[in-house]
Amino acid sequence: MQLIFRRKLHLSPEHCSNFYVEQYGKMFFPNLTAYMSSGPLVAMILARHKAISYWKELLGPSNSLLAKETHPDSLRAIYGTDDLRNALHGSNDFAAAEREIRFMFPEVIVEPIPVGQAAKDYLNLYVTPTLLEGLTELCKQKPADPFIWLADWLLKNNPSKPKLCHHPVAEEHFKSKVL
Repeated sequence: MQLIFRRKLHLSPEHCSNFYVEQYGKMFFPNLTAYMSSGPLVAMILARHKAISYWKELLGPSNSLLAKETHPDSLRAIYGTDDLRNALHGSNDFAAAEREIRFMFPEVIVEPIPVGQAAKDYLNLYVTPTLLEGLTELCKQKPADPFIWLADWLLKNNPSKPKLCHHPVAEEHFKSKVL
């Protein structure tokens, strides 16, 4: 699991009410918003294949007392104290995760994940050519550890992070145009 963003903040009761809006009207709602606004918290964006289900598995049951009995190694069993103070939150599904990311990290741009033909087009346009080049070079190099070599190669040749090339002729041409 990779940590993408982390932010420490202290929410007001109003902000907590907005964050837990789907819980509004339930008996525990006032206690939940009071507890969540009682001190600072750390919000995180985590990334991984099937991140939501993986995180929920790490969390364990939402009731910490139940977690202590049934999932003693889970995060809520270790850090939670009761049903309300279960120490950690996890989004229920992708739509909830998008909403919660926008709430906690308003500066982050959440792009839609392409599906169907759009996903195939993206892979064919951006991923396949780079991967094909890397795998071709891997076959030529025949390194002792091909996984590490390919990972390093992909980091060095990431098309989303182009390298700056030093071209003195281009710089002279640019200077002559500017002057």
